[in-house]
Amino acid sequence: MKYKIVVSGAAETKHCAVDAHIKTEELGREIVRQDGIVITGATHGMPLWAAKGAKEEGGISIGISPAASYAAHIKSYRLPTDFMDFIIYTGFSYSGRNLLLTRSADAVVITCGRMGTLNEFTIAFEDNKPIGVLVGTGGTADEISGIVENANRGPGKIIYESDPKILVQKLIEEIKKERKDLEGDSPLDDSFEKAGE
Repeated sequence: MKYKIVVSGAAETKHCAVDAHIKTEELGREIVRQDGIVITGATHGMPLWAAKGAKEEGGISIGISPAASYAAHIKSYRLPTDFMDFIIYTGFSYSGRNLLLTRSADAVVITCGRMGTLNEFTIAFEDNKPIGVLVGTGGTADEISGIVENANRGPGKIIYESDPKILVQKLIEEIKKERKDLEGDSPLDDSFEKAGE
């Protein structure tokens, strides 16, 4: 089964590091190279760069939209459709979309972001998901370690890394550990065993 990895980041990127878009596009490529699917909030900026990288690498890119329909996605929210294989329309606005976005994935990567990215980070942190932080991209990505330290909630499953390739490798190692812990727990596995008796 492919690894489902959310790339979370800012739609408005003026505050980001000058090479943040290059690193984020490479992140999208690396996720595909390492047998993953890129999932984004179907928006501009960093998520769109990740989706672009995934598609140019020949991979799958899924967008999860705050809008309730294609028409609302385009007209009301003014969001892109480029570089996405398909878009799931939630109709839950941004906060509801963020919850579904993070819960749909095996891991979440934070790149240069703002408040929405921080929201997606805190959801993933509370859900004890593996989280990668692409440090050096600016914004929220470069503030997370201080936020976590001051929150006094423990380190979580957070990997801080400036190299997209190494970050994805480490995240996938964490996902594999979680999957290994769950081996044999699938109800489908039991039904196949019983059918063979």
